[in-house]
Amino acid sequence: MSKTVELQIEKSRNVVNGLRKHVKEMGERGVRSVEIDQMEQTLAQLVDANEEVDRLREELKLKVKNINNLMDSVKTAYAEKKVMLKGFYPQERWADYGVPDKR
Repeated sequence: MSKTVELQIEKSRNVVNGLRKHVKEMGERGVRSVEIDQMEQTLAQLVDANEEVDRLREELKLKVKNINNLMDSVKTAYAEKKVMLKGFYPQERWADYGVPDKR
């Protein structure tokens, strides 16, 4: 959970709890139980959405690690083959094997 979201959830819960304790008193000032209920529902949605984002971040972290490992393997194989081709063939033939760079 990001610190910003975590702090907002905590602050909002405190306000909801405080309003619930004093709803009769605050009702005279324009705050109704319905508004508190709506705030509480929205807060619950925020908590659920944040949990989903955390889950997706974990999944993405694993996928990024996997793609980085694959990229390292491909780069290593490419570099090895490129060195081998450059060692065995003259520069004019490198392009035939997909190695367009020059010495």
